[in-house]
Amino acid sequence: MTTSKPTVKHRSPYARMFALPGAKAFCASAALARLPMSMMSLGIVLALNHLYDNWTVAGSMSAAYIVAVAAVTPFYARLYDRFGQRRVGRVVLPVQVAVMLVFAFAALARVPIALLFVLAIAMGATQFSFGALVRTRWTYLLERTDNMDLLNTAYALEAAIDEIVFIFGPILAATLATGVHPVSQLFVPTVACAVGGTVFFSLRRSEPPVLHVVETSAVPDDDLALRVARGELDGGDAARLRESRAKSAGLARPARRQTRNVLLYAGILPLMLSFICFNMSFTTFDVSITAKMEHDRLDSFLGLQLAMIAVGSCIGALHFGSREHRGSHWRRLLACLAILTVGFACMRMAMDNYFVLGGVELLAGLVVSPIFATGNLIVRETVPEQSLTEGLSWLTTAGQVGAALGSLLGGIVLDHVDAYAGVMTTWIYTLAAIPFALIGWWVFTSKAKAEVR
Repeated sequence: MTTSKPTVKHRSPYARMFALPGAKAFCASAALARLPMSMMSLGIVLALNHLYDNWTVAGSMSAAYIVAVAAVTPFYARLYDRFGQRRVGRVVLPVQVAVMLVFAFAALARVPIALLFVLAIAMGATQFSFGALVRTRWTYLLERTDNMDLLNTAYALEAAIDEIVFIFGPILAATLATGVHPVSQLFVPTVACAVGGTVFFSLRRSEPPVLHVVETSAVPDDDLALRVARGELDGGDAARLRESRAKSAGLARPARRQTRNVLLYAGILPLMLSFICFNMSFTTFDVSITAKMEHDRLDSFLGLQLAMIAVGSCIGALHFGSREHRGSHWRRLLACLAILTVGFACMRMAMDNYFVLGGVELLAGLVVSPIFATGNLIVRETVPEQSLTEGLSWLTTAGQVGAALGSLLGGIVLDHVDAYAGVMTTWIYTLAAIPFALIGWWVFTSKAKAEVR
C-alpha cells in the first residue's frame, strides 16, 4: 500500500514557508545577528555595576545606549529602503561591529566613566533593526512566490524568534558575567552580530529590490475602497490591486520618489504611541522583580523568573502563525492589549508566590508576540511597500523608547516606594496603550470610509 504525500495546501504553514528558496538561510542568520538586542543593554548594566559598583551609572548608561538606538533606527531603515539591504549593510555592519568592540575593550580597560558614556552612545548610534530587514525579506519572498497567505505565519515566526533571543540572551549574559568575566557578555553579541550580519547581507537571492513609486492615472477603484471599508481587503492588498489594474491598462508611469513621512499614514502615529506605552511595562516589571528577588536572596533564579513571559510569548507566536486570521488587525490588537493589562494586574497580586507568578507570566505572555506580529501587519497594510523597512523599524523604535522609559521610571519608583509599586505601574502602562490603539483604529477606518466617498 502506498501513501500519498500531503498536498501543498494541507502542509504545515511553517513547512511551506521554509521550503521556499533562501528562507532558512536569511531567517537563521538574522536570528543570530539579533543577539545584541537582548544582551547588550543588560550586559552594560552587569559590566558597569561590577566594575564601578554603581547601579545608577550602570542603568543610566544602558538607557543612554537604548535611546541612541531608538533615535537612529528609522534613519538606517530609510537608507535600506532607498539604496538596498546589501549596499547599505556592507558599509554600516563593519562600523557597528568595530564600535561594539571598542566599547567592550574600553570597559575592560576601565576607562573614565565620561568616555564610556560617549562610547555607549556612539555604539547605540551604529545599531539598526535586523528584525525589520528580515520581515521585509519575508514580504518580498512571499509576494514573489505567490504565498502571501503565509505572511501572518512569517511575522509570527519572527516574533517567536525575538522571544527566543530574549529568553536565552539575558541568561547567557548573566552566566558569562558571573561565570567567565564581567565584560565577556559584551564580546559574545558582537561576534554573533558580525557572523550573522555578514551571512545575511551576502544572501543576494532573497534581497528585496529597491522599489520606486509608481503614479497611475485614474482607474475605477470604488469597489476596492468599499471592500476595504467592509474589511474584505486590507489597505496593502487594495493598493496592489489598483497598481495591477493600472499596469494592465497601460497607464503606469514612473514618478518622483515619495517623501511623505511614514508616521503620517493613517493610524501609524497612534500605533507607535500605543507600542511605547505597553513596552514600558516589560522593563519596569524586570527591574521591579529583580529588586524583589535580590531582596529575598533568590537572584540565582532571576533569569528563569524573567524568562517566563518570553516563554509564553514564544508559544503564543507559534500558535498565532499556524492559524489563518480574519477580521480587523486593530480589533485583535485591542483584545490582546486588554488581556495583557489583566495579566499584569494579576502579576501584582501574585508577587509573594514566585511559582504562581511564573504561571501568570506564562499565561499573560501568550498574547505578547501576537501584539507585535499584529502591529507589524498593521504597518504592512498601511505603509507603501517602498517604505516598508522604515515603517517596520518605527515599531522597533517605539519598543526601544518604551523600554528606556520603563527602566527609568521603574528605577525611580523603586527608589521612592518599593517593588510592589513598580509592578503595579505595569498594568497602568498597558492600559494607557489601549486609548491610542482605539484612536489609530478610528483614524484608519475613517480614512477607508473617506475613500469610498
